[in-house]
Amino acid sequence: MEYRLGVCQFEPRFLKLEKNVQTMVELAESADADLIVYPELATSGYAFTGKEQLRSVAESYQNSETIEIFKKIARQRNCSFVFGFPEKSADRIFNSSVLINPDGSTHLYRKIHLFFEEKRWFNPGDLGFIVAPAKEGVKVGQMVCFDWIFPESARTLNLKGAQIIVHPANLVLPWCQQAMITRSLENRVFSVTANRIGTEKSGDKEFKFTGISQILSTTGKILARTNETEVGIHTAVVDPEEALNKDVTTYNNIISDRRTEYYEL
Repeated sequence: MEYRLGVCQFEPRFLKLEKNVQTMVELAESADADLIVYPELATSGYAFTGKEQLRSVAESYQNSETIEIFKKIARQRNCSFVFGFPEKSADRIFNSSVLINPDGSTHLYRKIHLFFEEKRWFNPGDLGFIVAPAKEGVKVGQMVCFDWIFPESARTLNLKGAQIIVHPANLVLPWCQQAMITRSLENRVFSVTANRIGTEKSGDKEFKFTGISQILSTTGKILARTNETEVGIHTAVVDPEEALNKDVTTYNNIISDRRTEYYEL
């Protein structure tokens, strides 16, 4: 089965919700893919200094104009999409991502491991790690940015059946892209890390985002990768069925060889 993965890299404009959504839509118009992944907080930017500022660009999962826009595009283009956005739910705000499919179905994830001052503005995710079907029923697991540093995130998605891990990110540390090679390899899953570019300031703090978005194979091979500054969508053709094979050798399997009685989590 041929399945075309797309990873989108761009520079979201801080607090410019409509402009960011317009950019995301325009970038999708020229892409030929079955699944496209955008960065973390793609609709809002990142460098918040207060909750009121954050609330001005947060959307409800049940009543999001952005999600409705991408539902239409998903149906028209027969493509699944994943993007990060600030999600408001009553008096709480989550750093969330959403999977949107051509059949109109959507699946929400709320970031579990908050990074740095995100802990001041966002509530920690409370839905757990989920695996849900994308286009053609391919099983997709979502995680967001700093989730990468905890091996349990990707392993949990693997154990729940993910064939592809989608990973919207706003990366400022230098280690993630290399670490995700190991995450893909140790779980024998495809992964798509969609990072952003540019610089944002928050008071006396400055965030410089590293770019280098990538698509990885089940053995950690780089199938597509952007540089630190480019804007656009890169694609790679994969066979999701490869992620069902967890054999390393004829004698070794990353699932059945686990010795859980000796692990401490």
